[in-house]
Amino acid sequence: MENGTYYNLMLFENIGYIRYALFSLGCILYCAIIFFNALVILAIFLERSLHQPMYLLITSLSINSMYGTAAFFPRLLTDLLSDTHTISREACLLQAFVIYSYASNENTILMLMAFDRFVAICKPLQYNNIMTPRVLMVLIAFSWIYPMLCIGIAAFLNARLTVCGNKLLKVYCHNWEIVKLSCANTSVNNVFGFFIVTTTVIMPLCFILFSYVKILIICKRSSPEFRSKAYQTCVPHIVILLNFSIALFCEVTLSRFVNVELPIGLSIVLSLEFLIVPPILNPLVYGFNFPDIRKKILCIIKAVL
Repeated sequence: MENGTYYNLMLFENIGYIRYALFSLGCILYCAIIFFNALVILAIFLERSLHQPMYLLITSLSINSMYGTAAFFPRLLTDLLSDTHTISREACLLQAFVIYSYASNENTILMLMAFDRFVAICKPLQYNNIMTPRVLMVLIAFSWIYPMLCIGIAAFLNARLTVCGNKLLKVYCHNWEIVKLSCANTSVNNVFGFFIVTTTVIMPLCFILFSYVKILIICKRSSPEFRSKAYQTCVPHIVILLNFSIALFCEVTLSRFVNVELPIGLSIVLSLEFLIVPPILNPLVYGFNFPDIRKKILCIIKAVL
């Protein structure tokens, strides 16, 4: 293959026999992600009483986790056992599209979850009129279509670049690393990348922050019973949000702004956190913290056993 038609994932080189331990760990993590997320989706699908906005958004989050990890783990496990670590340019752009649309989808879904809690707590009497099934479906569709459209345009812009190298210092195809290999003008890519970060990361996070500040203000003015119930439904969302925000911050900061040389192992762990921790943490947090989901999951497990 000619230079520019494929990429070399350089971080797989010279890892020796540790590849087998990493392969085993990767298999366990991927199986756990699929199992726990599928269990949450199945529990909500089978229990009609859970067909409510909050639970449907949790389902959307689990589907997104399975979508994003499907682009990462199978390829990672294959590369760990392979002696060659090349990937065609088309496959690389596709992997980058799926991984970054997953990250953008996650942010917009978390924004909708914050909006749902905001309406439920701050405008309880209007909740059923605002969060109608039709409105919910439109919001969920938007939370998926808009980020995927933006990432798709970014992938198209990246595909048009003339590249002058093929070495990626990552274990997966990374948008910014691909752009850095270009020997053409990347101003349009950079500007559009900033637009994507603004509309799918910064703006959703600002809205989420606004929503939870308003919720806290309402809770302080309310009875202890109301406050306890509100915290019970909001705390899991906040845990998930903080976890994903920190993971995404590490990824964006490491790839674009930090020039300090970090140990390779630490750099890999920090860059992969947003792909590994949220998909396995999300179903565990919701499965254990929401009694209705937990009860249905236990029923499913008992029925199988």
